[in-house]
Amino acid sequence: MTATGDLEGKVAIVTGAANGIGRAIATRFVAEGAKVVVADIDTGGQGVAAKLGGRAAFFTTDVSDPAQAHALVDFTIEHFGGLHVLCNNAGVSGGLRRFLDDDLRDFERVVAVDLYGVMACSRSAARHMVDHGGGAIVNIASGAGVTPGIGMLPYRAAKAGVVQFTRCLAVEVGEHGIRANCIAPANISTDINAAFDKTTVTRLQPLPHQGRTRDIAEAALYLASDRAAHVTGLVLTVDGGMSLGTPPRR
Repeated sequence: MTATGDLEGKVAIVTGAANGIGRAIATRFVAEGAKVVVADIDTGGQGVAAKLGGRAAFFTTDVSDPAQAHALVDFTIEHFGGLHVLCNNAGVSGGLRRFLDDDLRDFERVVAVDLYGVMACSRSAARHMVDHGGGAIVNIASGAGVTPGIGMLPYRAAKAGVVQFTRCLAVEVGEHGIRANCIAPANISTDINAAFDKTTVTRLQPLPHQGRTRDIAEAALYLASDRAAHVTGLVLTVDGGMSLGTPPRR
């Protein structure tokens, strides 16, 4: 992709950026001129930041701990001199169990990371943005939080919470020049989704190809940039049309 400098002069945080979608978003943001803090509990994020050069830095963060979320924002401001964009991407999926067989052992961790972590990071970032000209918050939810389905109900419920939280956040902070939007990916080619059969997955969506992490990065770039200056409260599905329904296949 050709860089256009859409984030030149901006400072961003991307959580869960050691792998997959988060890494792709951090890479795209740096290519567009942003300085980026790669935040993750996985110290592999150090290598990601190193490859991105001096415009990136790594900060170990468990987003489910509000104190660590606050420390992340403080580090970003001290290291790069500000904060304009927060991308809440960190998440865990939990088990694949059907509900009647689920002992809900994953519930607390899934909700703590996928929903509470989004709220904690957003609060810390927004408190800074309020006094510094506004900003953009981009939350990564999931198609599982938009369209009903079977299995992984704690995950689906947490991601649905992210969708509703984003819309409410947009109403709460709009007066301060802060935009809050949400991306709902599905069927993206990542290590987490490697176990799913590609042929089966793509038969469930109108577009007959599996999504790539860069598809989500492009959507995040748009919502983070001034191109989306009049866009807030949006839930952008990037799912090959899967949420529309299963198409006929010859």
